[in-house]
Amino acid sequence: MRKLITLASFVALVMASCTNETPADETKAKGSVAFDLAIETEVDDTRANVSCTTPAVEAFDLTIEGVGHTYSKHYAAIAEFNEGDNYLHLGNYKATVAAGSLSEEGFDKATFVGSADFAVSARELTQVAITATIANTLVKVETTEAFNEYFVGGAEFQLTTAAGNTFDLTGKTEPVFIAPAEFKITGTAVKQSVQSGAAASKVTLPEYKMTSPAAQTFYTIKFDVENAGKATINITLNETLVDSIEIDTELNDNATI
Repeated sequence: MRKLITLASFVALVMASCTNETPADETKAKGSVAFDLAIETEVDDTRANVSCTTPAVEAFDLTIEGVGHTYSKHYAAIAEFNEGDNYLHLGNYKATVAAGSLSEEGFDKATFVGSADFAVSARELTQVAITATIANTLVKVETTEAFNEYFVGGAEFQLTTAAGNTFDLTGKTEPVFIAPAEFKITGTAVKQSVQSGAAASKVTLPEYKMTSPAAQTFYTIKFDVENAGKATINITLNETLVDSIEIDTELNDNATI
């Protein structure tokens, strides 16, 4: 009698254990996924849309990685996934899309990146919306009317990036697209003569360095000359004064600050 009770208890325990388990076919269940991509050209500071060449949807590659589980797969194009075997096992994932390369810096060289987290449910279609935004730092140089009147011979400006690339920003109204890393602005200008009949002199302008620029952000570095007893060069970043240097005492001919 005692043996029968023990056996019955064992059978009941096994049955209870089985009812708490996820069915084997459920652990292998899949759901379909479709990605919808939007491309945005808005940047911080001005919150305006930047004029640049926008890549076609077909130009974006796609990477899907598991969240909380091991899974990783790369596709050369979103369509390769959407139009192929677009099924994934149930679980959590992160999708990343990209077009362009931050290593390719220059005018109209925008790189777009976007990502989205999503969950796949068994035997259901999951629509995933991803917005790709500009991943670059954008930079341009401006001069004020007062600056141009003081440096009547003109000025030249150069941007040097962390990657060692250099770009001539002289007279450029469009920004240069660079990787979001340290950059510096250097320049020279032809100063008006202070003596009648004397030749105008070329001076080296104060260097401006940005150590930690942000992605998807437009930086405008403006050079101005203020006259208040002594001429002073003011450098502003997006209309915020960042440096002020007296010209007559600080800038010698061909001198470097």
